[in-house]
Amino acid sequence: MARTALTPVFVGLRTGLHVLFLLLTVVVIVRAVVRPDEYSAVVVVLSAVLLVVYAAGVLLPRGPGARAVALRSVWVGALTLGWICLLVLTPDAAYLVFALFFLYLHLFGRWWGPVAVVVATAVAISALALHSGWTVGGVVGPTVGAGVALLIGLGYEALAREAEQRERLVRELLATRDQLAVTEHESGVLAERGRLAREIHDTVAQGLSSIQLLLHAAERADGERPGVEHIRLARETAAANLADTRRFIRELTPPDLDDQGLGGALRRLAGTQWAAQGLEVRVRVSDTVTLPMHLQTALLRIAQGAVANVLQHAHASTVTITLETDQQEVRFTIADDGEGFDPQVVTAAAGGTTDSFGLQATEERVQQLGGTLTIDAAPGRGTTVVVTLSQAEAA
Repeated sequence: MARTALTPVFVGLRTGLHVLFLLLTVVVIVRAVVRPDEYSAVVVVLSAVLLVVYAAGVLLPRGPGARAVALRSVWVGALTLGWICLLVLTPDAAYLVFALFFLYLHLFGRWWGPVAVVVATAVAISALALHSGWTVGGVVGPTVGAGVALLIGLGYEALAREAEQRERLVRELLATRDQLAVTEHESGVLAERGRLAREIHDTVAQGLSSIQLLLHAAERADGERPGVEHIRLARETAAANLADTRRFIRELTPPDLDDQGLGGALRRLAGTQWAAQGLEVRVRVSDTVTLPMHLQTALLRIAQGAVANVLQHAHASTVTITLETDQQEVRFTIADDGEGFDPQVVTAAAGGTTDSFGLQATEERVQQLGGTLTIDAAPGRGTTVVVTLSQAEAA
């Protein structure tokens, strides 16, 4: 079993089972020695062999493999056969059935485990009746023990299932946290690069462009006057520095967007990366739409995350990406024809917020942009993700 927060509990239960089997076997041995009869020596030897067989269970392979299951079944069969032989010789061996109950429930599963418990209970009751006749204690004792074992087995199974769910939830939370950290870092880096590009463009580049124009005007005003060669050199230097500055701006601009903007970047991804994975992506984004670079970058990352979710979870064949703008707002829509899901169930499972699969990262990014995220989905009719931004925020 994988290490979980409840592993000490499971270890304690297994240790208790081992101690129970040991103590009950020791009781059989002690009673055979204290109250000897013609079978006492055989009982002692058979009890010792039973302990050795039980201890050999530690060496059995674990896991769901066919060989491991077969070996465990043979081991339990040997224990059961040894117990029945002891039971024929002494009624004291009937108590060992309580430890065997838990082995049956643990190794034979939800259905065959209870069947084995019922059969073992019937065997114990019958053996006690053969030794001492039919008594109330001989019937009620094993029956009550079987009932208690079944209840404990059900509790153990529920506890194990709860532990597995908790571990899965913790893994998802850790993965989401790491994804959010990476997304936040990436968003911060891109935002800072975009800010620097805008600052350089609006200050240094504009200043160098103005200097170049002024020097060019001065050079043309009187091309023969003394010192014009210095003006020409200054103009050429300003032109070279302006070219370098524009190159810096291009390098700071996200590479996916530096040629044809958001529409071009999406079409490139649709024709290469997404098409290679068997998904048809239709891009309805006009190249004439002008949005700030940081906003184009954010919408591109949102589209990439949404399409990644579609590829991983939706089993869709077509995705349509649309950008619509008017004087009031910007609407960015990603719609697929996949399996869809129930947003209310997902939100309720996450405690009132959007669940994993990248939607939470998208929601965080949209909130940073001052917009709203709308998810229209239902099982069997696909999913539509709509990001709405006001023109004031998009400016």
